[in-house]
Amino acid sequence: MKRVEVVAAVIKFKNNFFCVQRGEHKYDYLSYKFEFPGGKLENNETPKEALIREIREELDYSIKVGKQLVIVNHQYPHFQLRMSAYLCHASDTNFVLKEHVQHKWMERKQLMNLDWAAADIPIVQMLVDTDLGL
Repeated sequence: MKRVEVVAAVIKFKNNFFCVQRGEHKYDYLSYKFEFPGGKLENNETPKEALIREIREELDYSIKVGKQLVIVNHQYPHFQLRMSAYLCHASDTNFVLKEHVQHKWMERKQLMNLDWAAADIPIVQMLVDTDLGL
C-alpha cells in the first residue's frame, strides 16, 4: 500500500479558519471535499518549509507557520496518509484559488458544518472540541 506524507495548514485570520474545497479527484471519496490546504513534502524539506511552499503554489498566499497541532494517520482505500497539521496565521485575506473550487472562512464552532475529507475530520474535531487558546 502506498504511503503518502503531507502537511496541512490550519490557517487562522482573526477568529476564522481557512477551509478549501477540492474539485473533482481521481478518487471519488476525495472529490469536492473540504480540507485544510497543504501538500506533500519534497526531498530534504522540513514540514514548515513544505507548508510555506505549498501555500504559495496553491494559493499565492503568505502565511506564518506556528506550532504543530496534531499528526493524523488515515487509511484511505488506495493509500495510507500521514498528515502533520500546523497552526498558521495570515495577516490578510489576499490569496488566489489555483487548485481548489471554493473557500470558506469559518468560525471554530461552525467547522463541522462542511463536508470534510476523512483525514481532515480529526483536525476539525480537535479544533471544535478543544479551545487550545485559539
